[in-house]
Amino acid sequence: MTVSTRVIVSLAILTSIAACTNYYEIPVETPLRPKLDTSDFQRILIAGFVIGGSDEIDTNLETARLLRSQLRSNSEFQVVDADVIELTAIAEEQGEAAQGSRPVESRDNIDQGGETSDNIDDDAGAVEENYSEDDLELLEHIFANTSYWRQLGEEFQDPLIVTGTVYFTTHQRSGMVTREREIYDEFGRRQVAPIRAYRDRRGYVLSPKFIFIDGRTGATLYTERHREEILYDSSQNTPALSSYFELMDRLVPSFLGTLSAESIRGTRILLK
Repeated sequence: MTVSTRVIVSLAILTSIAACTNYYEIPVETPLRPKLDTSDFQRILIAGFVIGGSDEIDTNLETARLLRSQLRSNSEFQVVDADVIELTAIAEEQGEAAQGSRPVESRDNIDQGGETSDNIDDDAGAVEENYSEDDLELLEHIFANTSYWRQLGEEFQDPLIVTGTVYFTTHQRSGMVTREREIYDEFGRRQVAPIRAYRDRRGYVLSPKFIFIDGRTGATLYTERHREEILYDSSQNTPALSSYFELMDRLVPSFLGTLSAESIRGTRILLK
């Protein structure tokens, strides 16, 4: 069918709709299958996450709490109520045991006196550095440790285990931004005009990687990665925790869609 033919057909359909005085809308709901088959699991454990980036908030604890709350409200799983695992420290220990040294420079190298074990500086205290996004990849060996996850699964009656990495850090970008400005013409009539201006903007980047593990075998069943960012005017002072929850709000629907069926709602027009 040529373009001109399609245009003619479309016009004919629109004309017929306009000519019909009796038409009505009916709701339509299209189910979507979950990305992961969870039919073998009744229990789910949000174990903990390997974290990096900013230390303004505890993203391990906040992510576990948020996902548990969402699952209790929006799924039929029995959510296991357990302490959130400090998975970063465990990944460091396992890496040290396997390689004989830490995979990356670790927070554990700072002793209780505030001095590093490798380099003591009397003039300046040791600075605690969190892992970068690349460093987190060096700690992902923990997710391949099937015996660890199988043992954890046995402890909590073979649930579906949710774990992964969470990277949350500050972010800034400068550039042209379009904003609306109110103006008034010579007759006093209000108008809104777009204005482009150069602005410095600051915000946060959130990059979680969710890993779903079979608590019966310790094997990884599914992995999904997300990345979201949010920017504010440099004059706006937005708390890190508020930005974190705003970014997580964008990701939660996809996370829930991995575990349970979703539906797309819409309408169709029927003609009489």
